[in-house]
Amino acid sequence: MNHELPMNLPKIILASKSPRRQELLRQMDVDFEIVLKEVDESYPDDLTPEEIAVYIAEKKARAYDGTIGNEVVLTADTIVAIDGLILGKPENEAHAIEMLQRLSGRVHKVVTGVCILYKGKYNLFHDVSEVFFRKLTDEEITTYVQKYKPMDKAGSYGIQEWVGITAIERIEGSYTNVVGLPTEKVYQQLKRLASL
Repeated sequence: MNHELPMNLPKIILASKSPRRQELLRQMDVDFEIVLKEVDESYPDDLTPEEIAVYIAEKKARAYDGTIGNEVVLTADTIVAIDGLILGKPENEAHAIEMLQRLSGRVHKVVTGVCILYKGKYNLFHDVSEVFFRKLTDEEITTYVQKYKPMDKAGSYGIQEWVGITAIERIEGSYTNVVGLPTEKVYQQLKRLASL
């Protein structure tokens, strides 16, 4: 029996290997399949964090142009920004520790850019959340990085892991945006597209 929510859309292709995005879509009761393509995630130097996230999300969606039929392609890119710097995925443990030391005791911005490609049209949007970290000790940071190995996460942390549970004092904005997909905005966009 099909229990998906009543949205008149064809199957959604999620172009993301992020288990967190996959889980969020499952929790939204959205039917999807995962199809991955390698995409160069570089971007022009003069973009704001919001523009970067949307630029990369669109770039990821363009990789599917001409290879899909009537499906919906959903791509996303999440970045962490502080002091005018973009904190992407860490290159190694030392880099991850350095990032978390920068975030410790400070407020940073998490931006997720989303692209929904449907019927040849790129529907682009983003969401921004502010995350307030308590001061972390060097020992806490090192232990977290060694135990959880956050190498696949922008800013070197997962909000659903130890750092998120013990170090985040508060969030202004969407929680799921910090996880990697602003589900409320995604759902509204999918509903809008289903009614077209």
